[in-house]
Amino acid sequence: MSKPNPSARQRLEHILARLAEREDDERVFTQVYDHTARREGEASDVRLQKNQSLGPLDGRIVSIKDLFDVAGETTLAGSIIRKTAEAASEDALMVQRLRAAGAVIIGKTLMTEFAFTAVGLNPHHPVAGNAVDSLRIAGGSSIGAGISVAEGTSEISIGSDTGGSIRIPAALNGVVGFKPTAKRVPLQGALPLSPSLDSVGPLARNVSDCAFTDSVLAGEHPRPLDAISLSGLRIGVPRGVLFKNTEPEVEKAFSSSLQAFEKAGAILADCSIDDLIAALARATSVGSIAGIEASRIHAAWLRDDTLDVDQRVQRPLLRRLEVSESDYIDLMIKRQSLVREMDKRIKAYDFLVLPTVPIVAPSIVAVEDENFYRDTESLLLRNTQVANQFDLTAISLPMPNLVLPAGLMLMAQHGTDRRLLAMALSVERILK
Repeated sequence: MSKPNPSARQRLEHILARLAEREDDERVFTQVYDHTARREGEASDVRLQKNQSLGPLDGRIVSIKDLFDVAGETTLAGSIIRKTAEAASEDALMVQRLRAAGAVIIGKTLMTEFAFTAVGLNPHHPVAGNAVDSLRIAGGSSIGAGISVAEGTSEISIGSDTGGSIRIPAALNGVVGFKPTAKRVPLQGALPLSPSLDSVGPLARNVSDCAFTDSVLAGEHPRPLDAISLSGLRIGVPRGVLFKNTEPEVEKAFSSSLQAFEKAGAILADCSIDDLIAALARATSVGSIAGIEASRIHAAWLRDDTLDVDQRVQRPLLRRLEVSESDYIDLMIKRQSLVREMDKRIKAYDFLVLPTVPIVAPSIVAVEDENFYRDTESLLLRNTQVANQFDLTAISLPMPNLVLPAGLMLMAQHGTDRRLLAMALSVERILK
C-alpha cells in the first residue's frame, strides 16, 4: 500500500525546519512568513479533506520576489534606502490572486537592488551562491527565486523579468522559468523598473507548474496543459550574434537538444534576426530602454551621492537621466517598428530556440574582477533581453546531461503564451 502524499502543512514544516537550521546565515529569503504560511497550509489541508480544493495551486508552497507588495510591510526591492518608505496598504494584485488560489506564501526572496543587474550580487546582503555549486553565481535579478526552487525551499517562485531576470537564474540553477508577454500579468503592487519591458512570471521544477501559475497570475482559470507535439513544427534557430562565445558544454547540450527535436519530427531552419538586433542596438545607443525608464522612476534620489546604493545601479541610471525626452520618444517609436518587423520575421516559425545564456555560472570570486563582471553580465543578458526588447514570450528549460546547469530558451510571438507553454511541455518530455 502506497504512502499518502505529504500534506501542505507537512511539506511546509519540512521547509521551515530547513530554513530554521540556517537562520543565522540565511541568504535566499529576505522574509519568512512562518505564521501566516502555517495558517494557509492548514486551511488548504482542511479544504482538501472536504474535497473543496481551490485548484492546482491550492497548498503549493510559493515564494515571491522582494519586489511585490505584501500588506503592512515596506517593499524594499533589494534596497536599504527604502526602509523608511511607506508600508503597503494591500497585497500586490498577483499576491492576491495567489492567495485566492490557495497558494501558501512562504516568504520573500532576495533580489538585486531595484532589479537592475543580472549577475546576482546585492552589496547589502551576503552573496547567495548557486543552488548546484554555492561557490558560483546564482544569476539575477530574481536571485533567491531561482535558488529556492532549485534547492526545494519553495515549490514555485514568482519573479520579474525586464531583460531576463526570471530566465537567467532559472538557467543557471537548473529550473524552468517563464517570461509571459509583457502586460499579460498586471503589475499593480510591483515596484517598477521599466514599465515598457517589465513582466511577472513563475519559476518552477516543471512546465506544468509554470503554466498553472501563469494562469492564476493572469487572472485566468487554471486548467491542465495539453502538450503540442513537435512533429511537423517549424522551429527557427537564430544563429549569428546570439551564438557567439557560447561555452563548449553549452553548445554540445544545445546540439543534442536539436537532435532530439529532429528525432521527434520537428523541422529545423535557420532564422536570421541579426539585422533586427543590430537595428535596436543602434536605436538604444543613447541608452537602454530599461535604463532610461528606470532613471525616471528613481530620479528623486539618483543625484544624491551620499546614499548607500549599489553603484552598478546608481551610476548607469544617473547617466540615463541625461537622455532627453525627445530621444526617448524617438527610441520607442523605432522600437515599435522593430517589434512589428520581428513579428513578421518569426511568423513562419512555431518558436525560436537558442541557449538561454551562452555560459554556465562562473565563480563568485571571478566576478569580483570588474572587467570580468561586465563581460559576464553582457553575456547573461545578450540572449534573454531579445524577448523583452521585441515583446516576445519566452521560457527557459534545463538541458540534460550537464554538470553545471544551462538553459534552453524557446521564444515565440507575443500573445502566444499558452501555445508556447504547450509546446514547451513536449520539449520537456523529449529532453528528459
